[in-house]
Amino acid sequence: MEFHTLTVSDVEKLTDDSVAVTLEVPDDLTEVFAYEAGQHITLRTVIDGHDVRRSYSICSGARSGELRVGVRRLDGGVFSTWATTALHPGMTLDAMEPVGEFILPAATGPRHVAAIAAGSGITPILSILGTVLAGEPDSRCTLVFGNRTASSIMFLEELEGLKDRYTDRFHMVHILSREPNANPMFSGRIDRGKLNGLFDSLIDPLAVDEWYLCGPYDVLLTAQTVLSDRGVRPDRVHDELFFAGPLDASSLPPEPASPGGFATVTFTLDGRASVVKVDPAGPSILDHALGVRGELPFSCKGGACATCKARLIQGHIRMDKNWALVPQEIEAGLILTCQSHPTTDTVVLDYDV
Repeated sequence: MEFHTLTVSDVEKLTDDSVAVTLEVPDDLTEVFAYEAGQHITLRTVIDGHDVRRSYSICSGARSGELRVGVRRLDGGVFSTWATTALHPGMTLDAMEPVGEFILPAATGPRHVAAIAAGSGITPILSILGTVLAGEPDSRCTLVFGNRTASSIMFLEELEGLKDRYTDRFHMVHILSREPNANPMFSGRIDRGKLNGLFDSLIDPLAVDEWYLCGPYDVLLTAQTVLSDRGVRPDRVHDELFFAGPLDASSLPPEPASPGGFATVTFTLDGRASVVKVDPAGPSILDHALGVRGELPFSCKGGACATCKARLIQGHIRMDKNWALVPQEIEAGLILTCQSHPTTDTVVLDYDV
């Protein structure tokens, strides 16, 4: 994958701390930036002399003809702070082609697609639900959406527009953690009690064909657990983590004994092989390899976006975290190099996957 320079055509303020950024795609890059609902792109710019890149989910519908992402400002977030305060139409951003497996399976008939989202986790969900509602006239959608307050809800007007346009096919439930409600089911955080109450009274989880979960780890884990307890098949549940957060060292496997000091890692990118010495107990393979090839693909460095994925050809590694690769990809030998450390003397990787 490579970066392409795109012009910003619009920066729309959504809330006090979030914006929607629309990018112009020239005719000769239309196929490169064709995407499926739920995918994301990596954006890159230079801020204060530093190469800064982040991965953002596409919020526009797959059939809309737009390339639009949602950005929420995070405490200490270099890119998100800049994007929500300084970015304006006419500026340019470097963008990689869309990627990601948080997508819709092909429709075989009318279906019920439901989502549980929290905060900026609505970004890919908006694309998925909008695509279903616009393109499948006999399908219906349900959204359970958690936020702090009504004023903090990203894409509120667009969601209300979908609700008005598809009255009989789109059901939306807001849960606000910092605003009281006469019905306690709709006030507070999304937790087991809230979800079980919704499933008992409003939503039959077994009548949903595809479940989509997107938000912080605690929301995903809670939703996964409740759906599993309710008998929902794992293959009907799709999830994407937002805000991977700092690495919890207590959750990692024990450090392996260093196999004779530094390991030799050979990796191929764009058909050219390079070699780097990697300390198995030190930074990730990606961090070491960037010292040799600065053009290596990466974005979040948190194990959540898969931009840095490569195929393991030889040797063995351990991954600290994986929020991006599905089981089939792992079985095919794919790894996240931002989370990987060698456990054998020699490792061979191929980024040209």
